[in-house]
Amino acid sequence: MMQTTPRLLSLATAVPPYEVGREDAIRLAHRVFGGRSSHLEHLMPVFTNSGIEKRYSCVPPPWYERAHSWSERNRLFIANALTLMERATLDCLKQAGLGVENIDAIVAVSTSGIVTPSLDAQLLNRIGLRPDVQRLPVFGLGCAGGALGLGRAAALAKAQPTANVLLVVVECCGLTFRASDCSNSNIIATALFGDGAAAALLSCTGEGPAVTAWGEHTWPDSLDVMGWRVEDDGLGVVFSASIPALVRRDFRHALDAFLARHDLSLPDIRSFLLHPGGPKVLAALEDALELRNGTLDHERIILRDYGNMSAATVLFVLHRGLKEMVPGRSLVAAMGPGFTAGFVVLEAS
Repeated sequence: MMQTTPRLLSLATAVPPYEVGREDAIRLAHRVFGGRSSHLEHLMPVFTNSGIEKRYSCVPPPWYERAHSWSERNRLFIANALTLMERATLDCLKQAGLGVENIDAIVAVSTSGIVTPSLDAQLLNRIGLRPDVQRLPVFGLGCAGGALGLGRAAALAKAQPTANVLLVVVECCGLTFRASDCSNSNIIATALFGDGAAAALLSCTGEGPAVTAWGEHTWPDSLDVMGWRVEDDGLGVVFSASIPALVRRDFRHALDAFLARHDLSLPDIRSFLLHPGGPKVLAALEDALELRNGTLDHERIILRDYGNMSAATVLFVLHRGLKEMVPGRSLVAAMGPGFTAGFVVLEAS
């Protein structure tokens, strides 16, 4: 009998070439915002309390000190996103022992730039995917995109049990930093966000952790919690200070409802692989899940070494978690604009 349970066959990550350390980011913030923001000194502890020691950028740090147009930012996004997507995809396929000709469908997730034809079409031409490959570009999921994209890819694989489905997630968050924006949200984003990409291969044929459940929850009347404002010189970040409180108050209820729909409950989950939005969000998640403080160590290590790469981050956490995955169920989860939580259950034997 043909298997119809999607499996995660391989997963690879990629980061751009410029490493930005914590002290580099602090000095850059002073040069960019110093003398123009009355809130800067009040916000500077975010850089030291973020838990981030370094992250990666697709442009050198001096780039952030100059003004840039929306069109320039987007050109850089397209060029760098495709480079990162290609690296992650080829590494992912190499791990699985497959070639680009073996890909039947591609799900491409990103929210930090806009391109038509979409990133998946651009990648098709760049690396030589088959012309009949099915394409699903996904925009606007923000930090939730890694978990929700994994669910979308699993659904495609389940619907076509012989297909190999490629998920590619890429974010160049640094390109959205705008020196003209002295808002608290933009300065906090400067302290948290970095660039990165991940690629995962799913199929019902092959070996790997089974993807047994996926779903999401969007809170009503929460559109102002997180997102973008389109400005003349780029995308302006919308980032509510209420996010940790919302997570602490409401995340558990949404998760319990998702698990119940799949005849599961929290004690059935052996490990968690969550999007580390920041240290306050991680603390709120531990409270919501009744975990001992510091339990989410994979998340803190990824945050420390890469920063918050929006949608790609949870796949970096998953990549690390796969190296130590023990038999049982793991929950992959992330939250982003909507305000939405995405959930995926993996089962390792």
